[in-house]
Amino acid sequence: MAITLKNLEQIEGIRKASILAAETVKYLSQFAIPGNATELIDQKCREFVGDHKAIPASLNYKGFPASLCTSVNDVICHGVPSKYQLREGDIINIDVAVILDTYFGDTCSMFAVGEINDSAKKIIDVSRESLRIGIAECVAGNHLGNIGFEINRYAKANGCSVVYEFCGHGVGLKYHEEPEVNHVMHSRNEGPILKPGMVFTVEPMINLGKARAKIDRKDGWTARTIDGKLSAQFEHTICITSTIPDVLSDIEGAFEKPKSIF
Repeated sequence: MAITLKNLEQIEGIRKASILAAETVKYLSQFAIPGNATELIDQKCREFVGDHKAIPASLNYKGFPASLCTSVNDVICHGVPSKYQLREGDIINIDVAVILDTYFGDTCSMFAVGEINDSAKKIIDVSRESLRIGIAECVAGNHLGNIGFEINRYAKANGCSVVYEFCGHGVGLKYHEEPEVNHVMHSRNEGPILKPGMVFTVEPMINLGKARAKIDRKDGWTARTIDGKLSAQFEHTICITSTIPDVLSDIEGAFEKPKSIF
C-alpha cells in the first residue's frame, strides 16, 4: 500500500488534532496521582475532548472500550482503563488520539505517580531519549528503517530492550495508515525513503527486561511484558519536511520548528 503524502491544508488539520491530543495528555496528567482509578482518567479524557468538539479516536476502534490507553508499570501499551487505583511509585503512560474536523492526531507521555524508584526513572529516561533519537532520523532522503536502527542501538547500549511486536504508523487522514514504523531494525538504510509530506508516529516501547509482550486474556487488549518488568513509551506525530522534522504534537517547544514544509 502506498504512503499518502499530505498537502499543506491536510498537515495543518493534522497539526491541530495533534496539538489537541497533546493538550489532552497534559490536562490528564493532574489525575495521575495515588488513589485515582485509571477509569477516572478515561472519564476526564472523554469530557475534555468532547468540550473541544473532538472525538476520542480509540473509543470503539476495533472494539476498544475506552477513550484512551492507560498503561501502568509492566503494561507496554493498549492498557484498558479500569478500577485499578494508582499507587505511590507507579509509572503510567497516557496515550491519546483524537479526531478533530476529520483529522487524526496521536501522542503519549509517561508520568510518575508520586515518588518512583531508580529503575522506574531509568526506563522513563531511556524511553524519552529513544523517541528523541528516532525523531532525529526523520529527515527527507533518509531511510525509514534508520529510525528503528538508531532507537534499538541506543536502548540496547543502555541495558534495555525495544518491543518489536508493536510499531508506529502513518496517521492523519485515518487513525492507522502506511507506513509501519518499526522501532527495531538490525541494519541501516532499509525501508522507504522519507519524503516531505509524510506524516507518521514514532512511539518506541522500551522494556527493562525482555522485549516480548503478552496480551491479557481478560480484556484482549492490554499488552504486558512477559517477565513483569517495567515498560515505558513516549510518542509524537511527525511530519517530514524538506529540512528538519516537524513534530506536530510538540506543545512544550522541545523541538525546533521548520520554516517551511516543502
